[in-house]
Amino acid sequence: MKGKTKRKAPEFVFKEGRPTAVILDIDEYREILERLEDIEDLRMLEQMRQKPLKFKKLENFLQEYQPSA
Repeated sequence: MKGKTKRKAPEFVFKEGRPTAVILDIDEYREILERLEDIEDLRMLEQMRQKPLKFKKLENFLQEYQPSA
């Protein structure tokens, strides 16, 4: 297992006295993106669970299914 490395603190970029950007450690940035994707997936799953399930008979599915080469 990898040991935790000390992360650099985010650096803020100011323009006219107001924060306009943040410089993050690349690993921290990737972790934030991963978490956002997870949240997005959970929201999509929640929406899918609110819809009623529809099933097809296997025979009907196999007739419609056209695998690509």
